[in-house]
Amino acid sequence: MKKGILKLILVVGGFTALNYTTAQISDTVAIVCAKHFENIFISDGQQYRALLMNTDETAEFHTTLYGGTLYRIAACSGLRDGNLIFSVYDTDRNLLFTNSEYKNAPYWDFKINSTLDCVIEAKLNGATNGSGRAVLLIGFKQQK
Repeated sequence: MKKGILKLILVVGGFTALNYTTAQISDTVAIVCAKHFENIFISDGQQYRALLMNTDETAEFHTTLYGGTLYRIAACSGLRDGNLIFSVYDTDRNLLFTNSEYKNAPYWDFKINSTLDCVIEAKLNGATNGSGRAVLLIGFKQQK
């Protein structure tokens, strides 16, 4: 009976420690990514996160962007820029932007004229060592 309780405590403790460690790494990546917002952009309040185990996996995020707004999408994996490739598509899967055409730039600024539902895909850059934790932030420019 005591061995069963001890095993249960060890398993629960192990999962708790793993979850805490994973959250800490993702939070660090999010902080690195947020530096691209400076004081000009306000976060939409969400952190789009995914764990990518290899370069063959792709994370997919769905969002709505509102017309007349200047946006910035920032994407990071690891502690350096250029580790994450992201692409923005409309709902018909027409490519609107990909940072792979811009040396894997860590962010993109854009303004849309009308409200748009879109899909953002992210994958690890095979040429660099990212953490595997993909973090995508979306912000909009403060109105003066």
